[in-house]
Amino acid sequence: MRSRHVAVVANIKQSIAADADAPADALAEFDSLATVETLAAALASRGHRAAIVNADRDFFTTIRDLRPDICFNIAEGLGGDSRESHVPAILEMLGIPYTGGAVLTHAISLDKGITKQLWRDAGLPTAPFQVLRRPDDPLDPKLTFPLFVKPVREGSGMGINEHSIVHNLRDLRRQAAWVIQTYRQPAIVERYLSGREFTVGLIGNTPTPGHPRWNDLYNELGYHLFPVLEVDANIGAGKGLYNTLAKSFLPGEEGAPAYICPAPIDPGFATELQHLAIKAFEAVGGLDLGRVDFKLGRFGRPYLLEINTLPGLNPLASDMCIVSRAEGMPYETLINEILTLALDRYGLL
Repeated sequence: MRSRHVAVVANIKQSIAADADAPADALAEFDSLATVETLAAALASRGHRAAIVNADRDFFTTIRDLRPDICFNIAEGLGGDSRESHVPAILEMLGIPYTGGAVLTHAISLDKGITKQLWRDAGLPTAPFQVLRRPDDPLDPKLTFPLFVKPVREGSGMGINEHSIVHNLRDLRRQAAWVIQTYRQPAIVERYLSGREFTVGLIGNTPTPGHPRWNDLYNELGYHLFPVLEVDANIGAGKGLYNTLAKSFLPGEEGAPAYICPAPIDPGFATELQHLAIKAFEAVGGLDLGRVDFKLGRFGRPYLLEINTLPGLNPLASDMCIVSRAEGMPYETLINEILTLALDRYGLL
């Protein structure tokens, strides 16, 4: 593959100032400059010319003038209910290719309520839920306590604390009011699942008929599935919750959850989780890379919890990098496979 001019597009944490009344975890999703530089170096290691571009208020002008061959997009967006779609929308307007999910995909996957509706309508297993726009909205009688409350449009464990598991209507109203006021968005309420938690990372796309892959990394469905990761948040500072606090520790540090990969589960069950991950990914229109989270309910049944179509790529801490490392795939290979998948979609290989 020939060298490309690649813009690594990110919201760099050091350049962002949180509002005075923002929650303590307001900047949790943004990438550090060190992560962005490491990603750019991974691209450069395969001969690409990588430039770092901050997805700030001047992004439209900056990227229009730079005019790269393709963008490697990891930008989370600066605000709004479809913030992860900002960069893809601008790039599509300018006709610049980019990695990862498209505009609608990110808008859907950021909203946990819409995502779960699509999964439910597709016949995929997800726990009963309700979106509360006001704390006193009538509770769906199908929902029985205990329930779990969190913001409907946040990632990285934001808005999850020791009060997120509620056992009665009074506590539900109180936690929903806190989420709505603090994060300025609705709260999603779902049946609390007390079982084990797993994550499945994948790269790939549905293949075009007659268009073979460039290597044998991908299966007949067009995907490469990484080993299943189990996250045990009962270990560490999260005290049973895989939240922003738990995720602030690097794997192996005191305070971090236990990251077990491959998860100690039956191979047949691992395959089931991986197949469900593909279906969940395709249901929201995912492209190139994604990560799907599960929790077990009664009788060990898996339920789709969340999907991240813009998963973190911090080489030390992100789940996608943990699972690829457990498989023996170097970080440089992971990053360049994602780029190659996008180039292939645009017919640029």
